[in-house]
This record gives sequence, C-alpha cells and structure tokens, in this order.
Amino acid sequence: MDKAMNLDRLLEYNPILLALGATLFTWLVTALGSSMVFFFKMINKKVLNSMLGFAAGVMIAASFWSLLKPAIEIAEEIGSIPWVPALVGFLVGGAFLFLIDKILPHLHIGLTVDKAEGIKTQWQRSVLLVLAITLHNIPEGLAVGVTFGALANNPNAGMLAGAIALSIGIGIQNFPEGAAVSIPLRREGFSRLKAFNYGQLSGIVEPIAGVFGAYFVLIVNPLLPYALSFAAGAMIFVVVEELIPESQIGNETDLSTIGAMVGFATMMLLDVGLG
Repeated sequence: MDKAMNLDRLLEYNPILLALGATLFTWLVTALGSSMVFFFKMINKKVLNSMLGFAAGVMIAASFWSLLKPAIEIAEEIGSIPWVPALVGFLVGGAFLFLIDKILPHLHIGLTVDKAEGIKTQWQRSVLLVLAITLHNIPEGLAVGVTFGALANNPNAGMLAGAIALSIGIGIQNFPEGAAVSIPLRREGFSRLKAFNYGQLSGIVEPIAGVFGAYFVLIVNPLLPYALSFAAGAMIFVVVEELIPESQIGNETDLSTIGAMVGFATMMLLDVGLG
C-alpha cells in the first residue's frame, strides 16, 4: 500500500525531471565505481571479464523487459501492428550506433592504440578509452529517458516501476564500468584524481541523453514504441560490438559467461519484480 502511494506521488512530477534524477543516479554510480581507483591500482583480468559480462547481461535483459516488451504492448494498445515499431525502431537504433561507432574515435579496453576505431586522430589513449565507455552510455541514458518520458501519456504505477527498475539496473552495471575505466588509466601512469575524473566523466553523457530521450517522447508521443525499440537496438549493438568481445579477451571466458547470466537474471528480477 505504501509502495503504491509513493509511486503515485512520483507520478505527479514532470517526466523530464524524473528522467534527469534517474540518470543523475546512474552517473553517480559510475562515479562511485571510478572511485575504486583510490583503493586499487590494478584490476584482475578475471574480475574485469566478469564485470563486463555482468554489464552485458544487464543490458540484454533491459533491452527486452524494459524496452521491447513495453513497445510491443503500447503498439497493441494504440492499434498498430505490434511487431512493426519494435522491428523498425530496433534496427534503426542499431544503425544509429553503427554510424557513431564509425565516426567517434574510441579504443576498446585491452587493445593497443593503433587499433582505435572511428575517425583517425592523434588523441591520447586515455581519451580514446573514455570515449569507448561514453559511446555505450548514450543508449543507456536514452533508454532511461524514454521510459520516464512514456509516463506523460501512460501515467500508471506499473510503467513508473519499470522505469525505476531500469534505472537501478543500469546504475548497478555502471559501477563496474566506472572502475573498468579509471583503474586501467591509473595503471598507465595517471594520478588517482585524474583517473577518477576521466572515469566519472564517461558517465556524464547519461543525464544529457536521458533528458533528450524524455523530451523527445513528450513532443512526439506517437513515436513512443519506436523510441523504446530504438534504445533497445542501440543497447544490443553496444553489447555485441563491445561488451561481449571485451569480456572474452584472455582465457577466463567462463567467468564472462557466468557474469552475463547473473547480470541478465538481476535485471530480469528487478524489472519483473518491481514492474
């Protein structure tokens, strides 16, 4: 009863403000993860692979339970062919991240600077590493923003609970991501403070993308199922393009797989349990 009353109170707030608050939370968790650099200079490869696998599992589960499934349900409610927005939005979201991946200079964890992707630049390795994490924080922020923006025309406790569950799930997997950026930078000779600043900076794009996603849904509400599916497609692209390959570097691939399973189960539990 108290839970329902608290959710009803939250529904009275502007969806954009709720999206901003939620994505500021996910950014804060990224900063907390980055703060691990003050305690550790090295990160064990087994631990890193497990964390990357966990993040992949969370994003895969969130793509379906928090984004594609609601997109199909909303399309049915408004009389559209259920699979059309899900299919179109999903593929366009993946294509969008594909273009960014080809344009934005970035470097995946564990690779040498000569293997940086995107437009060729003379930027330092540290900047390229941060941009790689920033790249997949964009769809995470969009996903949270879109789910909160959906409340404008679907103001029900179930939708709000689902948006909160997604925010918590994204926040949980942002903790290891923050550590995965800042600790390697410390190993490369950066001061602890500078490594921390770079790590938390990778997450600042989430509040920006979150507010944009919520605002977009508010002004173009008929495109809501497409927007939800777009975020799902962008997230899956990141998982397949970056997180899974990075988690499979080395000989500890079983830990990566277990991490992905645990991450998926965690996000599914949050979404189904809260939503």
